[in-house]
Amino acid sequence: MHRGKGMKFVTDSRVGISNRKQNIAKDYSEYPGRTEAFWPNFLLKEWMVGSVFLIGFIALTIVEAPPLQNIADPTNTSYIPLPDWYFLFLYQLLKYQFAAGDWILLGTVILPGVAFTALLIAPWLDQGLERRPAKRPVAISFMLLGILSIFYLTWESVQTTHWDQVHEQGILQVPGEGPEIDTAAPGYEIYAAQSCVNCHGQNLEGGAAAPGLIGTAYTAEEIADIAVNGIGTMPAGQWDGSDEDLQAMSEFIASYGEGGENNQ
Repeated sequence: MHRGKGMKFVTDSRVGISNRKQNIAKDYSEYPGRTEAFWPNFLLKEWMVGSVFLIGFIALTIVEAPPLQNIADPTNTSYIPLPDWYFLFLYQLLKYQFAAGDWILLGTVILPGVAFTALLIAPWLDQGLERRPAKRPVAISFMLLGILSIFYLTWESVQTTHWDQVHEQGILQVPGEGPEIDTAAPGYEIYAAQSCVNCHGQNLEGGAAAPGLIGTAYTAEEIADIAVNGIGTMPAGQWDGSDEDLQAMSEFIASYGEGGENNQ
């Protein structure tokens, strides 16, 4: 009987096929114009882009001075803490009643945790091969919600922040500039005991809530009157010491004013 004339060939499932080809990815050279070698072509491009960004970053640090501020002062209650710009949306979130006060845990942990968890699990929520936005409602909704929330909260934080006060309180005082404050003087001890340092600073440098007292044009008598009766945003009734202490403190502050003996 000749082959193919009614003869059938069967295989045994117990016999493995030893000459089966493995699923090996094709070499990049088989896709001309679409792929390239990782070394050195792709890696060289990455190095070039990284070098450009590094040089640009170094140039910015040389041209623009770093936003350094004064040494932290725990007694300065007028200081306005402000995070970097990329955290302003989280800073603004804490200003809302539902995410602050008794609900501070909601604004600091729960809501940011839910947002970042949604970002992490987004690839598993949308595993389709479709790339058109209309065909990917879950992923696109998460993306738009996140982008709009960040942009809106950042914009609102920028609009509601008193930037003039922030810049004034951030002026760096270089040691050696201006007169040295005699913190052992009786007038300074009264100045500190009356909590004047909370607004005018430990070195009479002032702050966001009150002006500096170095180089003031007020006389000792005018300073004493201001301490009792107030001026501008400073309310009256702040002084609760004796007349002798008031005179000692006023003369001490006036000595660092214009023409004062300690401001020469």
